[in-house]
Amino acid sequence: MPFIMALILAYLFYLPCRKIENSFKKSKNKFVKRKARWLSIFTVYIITLILILIIVKFIVPTVYESFADLISTLPTYYNNMKQTISQIPEDSILSNIDFMSIIENLEEINLQDYFNLEMITEYAKGIIGFAMTIFDVFVTIIVSIYLLAERREIVDFAKKLCGALFDNSTYKAIGKYFRESNEIFFRFISSQLLDGIVVGILTSIVMSILHVKYAILLGFMIGLFNLIPYLGAIVAVVIAIIITIFTGGFTQSLWMAILVIILQQIDANIINPKIIGNSLKISPILIIFSVTVIGSYFGIMGMFLAVPIVAIIKLFIQDYIKYKEMKEVKE
Repeated sequence: MPFIMALILAYLFYLPCRKIENSFKKSKNKFVKRKARWLSIFTVYIITLILILIIVKFIVPTVYESFADLISTLPTYYNNMKQTISQIPEDSILSNIDFMSIIENLEEINLQDYFNLEMITEYAKGIIGFAMTIFDVFVTIIVSIYLLAERREIVDFAKKLCGALFDNSTYKAIGKYFRESNEIFFRFISSQLLDGIVVGILTSIVMSILHVKYAILLGFMIGLFNLIPYLGAIVAVVIAIIITIFTGGFTQSLWMAILVIILQQIDANIINPKIIGNSLKISPILIIFSVTVIGSYFGIMGMFLAVPIVAIIKLFIQDYIKYKEMKEVKE
């Protein structure tokens, strides 16, 4: 696991390291120019460490406190909902809905089994203690640093190996698809992470202005769910609306929904395309289909990686179609 995590870490840090290294190489200082690669790696890790410390110091405690408060007050919101439903006039259109039977079904669910704060905390501590031991972290960081430092040598060795194993046409095809697949994956993953952070921050600010309770928690959730294309944003907004109805009333939830939806449209049409750059040019229907199908087999990670996987499959299919068309023309 430390080596797998090191590969992922080095992959994510590759582009910022390369850009910072190119900047250092332009320096007039001979030491900076000569040690540009190691200085770029050091800079990226220091920036990452600072960001982690900021998150741990300011964001994590707020999110945790909001989550703990939400869980502890769930019974109160639930009782208020029952009282509100019981006061619905008999001539109201809502009276035709059998709310009481729904409530009876809900009462059979023991919320404490699912939202027991102590249980969740213990599970979280156990997972963190198991996955993030000092040794694993140390090995992950060291290996990722050496992967970044020797990335050119590793790539050159892989090229020579492919050249020795395959003929020239196959070697060129492997190189082409490797470069294009790498570009698709890196552009999508890095842009989605950055976009999720931007959306989470903006959403939290908008909700805080509206005095929405648990604004930071809901903004963090929407930013996290935004990593899953299309479906993630819809699910997160629906959950946020339901929570806001209980905590702030229908009017506040309506205003929150309107502003968050406007914000998401701005993100989808302006912010996200600017971050990603060139679009992957995949139909929304195909994206929803791929997220649903791949997610059903591989869970959250499958939903997150569904779009770049489908983009690469599309690339292969398009090239195959071009190959067949050219072959028919020659014949």
